[in-house]
Amino acid sequence: MQQIGAHELQQWIQDSSRVSPFLLDVREPWEYEYCHIDNSRLVPMQSVPGKLDTLDKNAHIVVICHHGVRSMQVARYLEHAGFEQVYNLQGGVDSWARVVDTGMRTY
Repeated sequence: MQQIGAHELQQWIQDSSRVSPFLLDVREPWEYEYCHIDNSRLVPMQSVPGKLDTLDKNAHIVVICHHGVRSMQVARYLEHAGFEQVYNLQGGVDSWARVVDTGMRTY
């Protein structure tokens, strides 16, 4: 598993020469409704094992949570399940809100 910072992820998303990453948000629905990164997909942490078959093992997957702890656990789980291009968003959506999207609500 690789770590990626909010600014680095922003650059990746904006770089049209690169394939966009799949943004996997593993927070709870209420958290996602409160704030989320555009084009992310919500799959709460506890639901991930049952959704593995819906995820592309060849995709670059960036796992997102509030501060980066739950997402790190899910990223490790995905690696053990055979996913090879997994990234953990360091600092989570909170870091994204503070570094990239300063208008995003935080909690």
